[in-house]
Amino acid sequence: MTLTRMAVCVAFVSLVSCAKSAGSTASGGGTTPPVDTTKSPVVAVPTDVNFWLTNGDQSVLFTRQNVGLIFSTTANQNPSIAVDSTQQYQTIDGFGFALTGGSATLLNQMAPTDRKALLSELFGSDSASIGISYLRVSIGASDLSSIVYSYDDLGSGQIDTSLAYFNLSAGDPDVVPILQQILAINPAIKILGSPWSAPAWMKTNDNPSGGSLLPQYYGVYAHYLTKYIQAMQAQGIHIDAITPQNEPLNANNNPAMVVTAVEEDSLVRFYLGPAFSAAGLTTKIIVWDHNCDVPQYPETILNDQATYPYVDGSAFHLYAGDISALSTVHNAFPAKNLYFTEMYTASTGDFASDLDWHLKNVIIGSTRNWSRNALEWNLASDPNFEPHTPGGCSTCKGAITINGTATRNVSYYIVAHASKFVLPGSVRISSNISGNLNNVAFLRPDGKKVLIVENDGSASQPFNIQFNGKWVSTSLNGGAVGTYVW
Repeated sequence: MTLTRMAVCVAFVSLVSCAKSAGSTASGGGTTPPVDTTKSPVVAVPTDVNFWLTNGDQSVLFTRQNVGLIFSTTANQNPSIAVDSTQQYQTIDGFGFALTGGSATLLNQMAPTDRKALLSELFGSDSASIGISYLRVSIGASDLSSIVYSYDDLGSGQIDTSLAYFNLSAGDPDVVPILQQILAINPAIKILGSPWSAPAWMKTNDNPSGGSLLPQYYGVYAHYLTKYIQAMQAQGIHIDAITPQNEPLNANNNPAMVVTAVEEDSLVRFYLGPAFSAAGLTTKIIVWDHNCDVPQYPETILNDQATYPYVDGSAFHLYAGDISALSTVHNAFPAKNLYFTEMYTASTGDFASDLDWHLKNVIIGSTRNWSRNALEWNLASDPNFEPHTPGGCSTCKGAITINGTATRNVSYYIVAHASKFVLPGSVRISSNISGNLNNVAFLRPDGKKVLIVENDGSASQPFNIQFNGKWVSTSLNGGAVGTYVW
C-alpha cells in the first residue's frame, strides 16, 4: 500500500477505520470512522476500549476496529490478561528506527510536498501519524551509508590529533537537513548516536573496517565524539545519548571496529566520561550496543566503580542470545537503564513471521525486560535495498520503501503498534502472560492504559482484559497483533 492520504480507507473485515483517518486521535481514542459517500455511513459503535489490529495475513493493517469493547463484571471461561497499574516499572523514552544516511538520502530525494506529508505521518502527534519518538543515527558512516567516511578523513600516513579537519558535512549530507525537518515536527524526539568506526588513522589497521582503536588516540577519539555532539548542537540537533561503538565485537562490517569490554571501560573511564564532563555535555553514555549473548560485556564495565558514574546504561541488539539478557543486567545493576537499539527485517523475510517475532521479542520482549525504548533498524530503503557500503547489509529492508512513492513494510507496523499509543513518559505496568498471548502494558502520562498483545499461536484466541475488577472480552486471530487503549 503506498503512503498516500488514506481518505477513504474503510476495511470491511470488521467495519474498521483506517489508521490515517481523520476520525481517530493521536491517543487512540477516535470516535467516528471515515465515511464512504458511495455507501451507507458507518456508525461508530460505543466502546470503552479502542482496539487497533494487524493480521499476519495482511488482511487488516494497523486499523482501528469498529467494535464495542465494554467493561463488565460478568465473568467467563476465557483466559485473562490482568493489568495492574499500581505495579509500575521503568519509564519509556520512545519507539522508532535508525535514520541511516541512506534513509535520509532517499527521503531528501522525494518531492518536497510528499516528503513533508510522509515525515508528518511518521513523526507527528495528530490523528494521521504514528508518533515515532526515538531515532538512532550513525556518527560517521554506517553500513547503510552510500560511502564509507568519518568526520576527519586524511590522506595515507597523515594524522590530525587536534581535529583541525573535523567536518560534520562529510559523507551523508542529508542527515542533518532531514533531522532538522523532523525536529520541526517533533522537537522532543530523542536521538541516539552510534559510531561504526573511529577515523581510520586512529586505528591499528589504518582502515575503516576491522581493527581496533590505538591506545594513544583514546583521548583524541573522546574529543572527536565531543566535537560531533557540539557540531550537531550548533545545527539545532541535541544528541540525547551515544554509544562509544556500534557492535564492538563485530569486525565483519564496513565500517567496523573491535572494542573489547576492557578497552571500552578504559575509554569511558579515563577519556570519554571526563571529556563530556569538562565540556558540560548532558549527553548520556550507553555501553555495549551489541547482542544479547554477551551480557558480561556491560557487566564488566559497570563493575568498575570508577567508570560506573559516567554510564547511563547498556544497549542491546538481538541477532544472538535471548532478550532476557536485559533483565540479567538489570538485576545486577538495577540503578542503570536498559535500551534496545537495533533489530532488522530482511528482504528474504515473511510478513507474518516478522510481525510475530519482532512484536514478541523487540516491542514486548525488550520492554518487559526493562528497556526504555525499542528501535527497529533502518527507516527507509529503495526497492533494491540500497544504499549500502561495499560489504554492508544488502538485505536490510526499510520500514518504508521509497521509489518515487513510499510503501509501508512490516517494520512500519511493528513500531506503529507501540509508537502511536505509548507516549514518552509512559510507565510500564504489570500484566501477566497468558498462554500464547504475549503482551506488555503501559500507563501513559494522561492516565490512559495501553496493552499490546501478540497471539503467538496459530488459532484464533478469545481472551479477557481484566482491569480494576472488571473484564472486557476480545479475540485475536493466530499471528495477529492488537493494541488496546482505555
